[in-house]
Amino acid sequence: MENKVLIDKLIAAGFLTQDNGQKLLQEASFAKRPVEDLIYERRIVPEQSLTETKSQILNIPYKNADVSSIGDNLMKIVPETTVRNFRVVPMELKDDLLIVGMVNPDDPRAQEALKFLARQIKANLGIYLIPMSLWEAVLRKYSPYRSEVEEAVKSISSTSIKKMSSGQQIVQLEAGQSAGEDAPIIRIVASTLKEAVYQRSSDIHIEPQRNRLRIRFRLDGELQEVASMPIELYQPIVSRIKVLSNLKIDETRIPQDGRFRTMLLGRDIDFRVATFPTPVGEKVAIRVLDPTVGLKGLEELGLLGRNLTIIKDGIQKPFGMILITGPTGSGKSTTLYALMQVLNKEDVNIVSLEDPVEYYMDGLNQSQVHPEIGYDFASGLRQILRQDPDIIMVGEIRDNETAALAVHAALTGHIVLSTLHTNNAAGVVPRLIDMKVDEFLLPASLNLMVGQRLVPRLCQQCKKEKELTPELRKIVEGVVAEMNPSDLKDFGVSSPYKIYESPGCSACNGKGVSGRVAMFEILRMTSELAEVIDQKGTEGDIVKEAVRQKMITLRQDGVVKALKGLVSLEVVLRETEEL
Repeated sequence: MENKVLIDKLIAAGFLTQDNGQKLLQEASFAKRPVEDLIYERRIVPEQSLTETKSQILNIPYKNADVSSIGDNLMKIVPETTVRNFRVVPMELKDDLLIVGMVNPDDPRAQEALKFLARQIKANLGIYLIPMSLWEAVLRKYSPYRSEVEEAVKSISSTSIKKMSSGQQIVQLEAGQSAGEDAPIIRIVASTLKEAVYQRSSDIHIEPQRNRLRIRFRLDGELQEVASMPIELYQPIVSRIKVLSNLKIDETRIPQDGRFRTMLLGRDIDFRVATFPTPVGEKVAIRVLDPTVGLKGLEELGLLGRNLTIIKDGIQKPFGMILITGPTGSGKSTTLYALMQVLNKEDVNIVSLEDPVEYYMDGLNQSQVHPEIGYDFASGLRQILRQDPDIIMVGEIRDNETAALAVHAALTGHIVLSTLHTNNAAGVVPRLIDMKVDEFLLPASLNLMVGQRLVPRLCQQCKKEKELTPELRKIVEGVVAEMNPSDLKDFGVSSPYKIYESPGCSACNGKGVSGRVAMFEILRMTSELAEVIDQKGTEGDIVKEAVRQKMITLRQDGVVKALKGLVSLEVVLRETEEL
């Protein structure tokens, strides 16, 4: 399928703008990659819409499936190498008909491989187009993590384990090392990294305990133990990770930071490594920076209705600050990256200062600050202004000097995107004033103040309606009554109100949740808010102006998402209790 045909169809369907389509075509041409891979990795178009569009172009029926329906017998017919190399999935064997799902059904090499397989088992071939996520899930099923690790541990002889625990041998990719003894350790580390990517984990924790080595993944915001190994394997596993991230193997007394990049499932994955000394050995935390997880579109973040319109209007202004607020781990950086993806066009110069650079984005000039050598946000901002920028992204406004420089940049004709630590959108103005920014500069420099929180997204495969208790009904009705009726209409929410729960299924591994979604509140700079600031109004006065604007609060946005079946109402109420 030609890249241009797909882009034209997506533009015609309203999923892409003309500008974004042309930019994607250029990037795909330079990178020599299918344009659909770029769209999927960056979540620019919902996956189902992308696959359905491909189905129309290729005139091949589209089908999704439950991974649990693909049994061992089917997996024996189509080997893992075929699944991995040709992006195919065995779906069903009925009498003499082998039904196969293909990500790229127009790939002649994949067609030949499947025809050969069908001839071997004397079967005819039926083909469906499938989404990329199904192929990834099935591929993971071919390589169960726990069995891989157990097999690697068993293959290490007791003699080798004694050597490892004595500290006499360190695993390195150096000439002269014994490949036979190192191979299982290399396999354990590689399997752990792959499994983290497959499970869409944000972090890997490798932690020595008194008598074992524990490996935990952070999944949907919560840590879960995925493996436990003999403590003797701790040192060689940590050494292997240090080799990959170019850290000092013999330095165990002080924390170290490093990173490395690898290719998994045809895409670049970055791993950011941090070691931390403890009494029983070094703990290693690895941040998994997968662009298909971390880079999202505005709608995918959870921006709906008027909030989405306000954001889109705000970033079209020629200058001014957009500040994202919220506690640590509330997804502020993800929102910044989503905004930069929208703004990233050929005719603008975007320069960012980050600590650290989490995702590399083509077309951006990204720079990592190094405070230890005097290159911090403040000094970096001074240099950025000499780079002829149109848009400036500052990872975080942490001090008075950075705040003053960011305001100055916004006043001199630049769009400035940054984050600030406050509890809500109304706290932005008092916080900036507390950072010694002159009050009279704020109305002219501030465009939008965005507050956000992250909550788990209910699994959409197993969600079901749940009874609304009288107490919860009273809370919901009270929240909805304060909202603008036109907003409720945009959100598609009306009485009688329904809430949902997810008991768990094979698609979400029994957890009932799959990923996370953000709740937002967005306060705009208006002439009325400018007057409040000029009169040295309190945070309470700013909240009154937010009410006058009919700002959708975090709680209101969360309740709407609960009524739409995206999140749990109880979680929303708990997260917004103090707001």
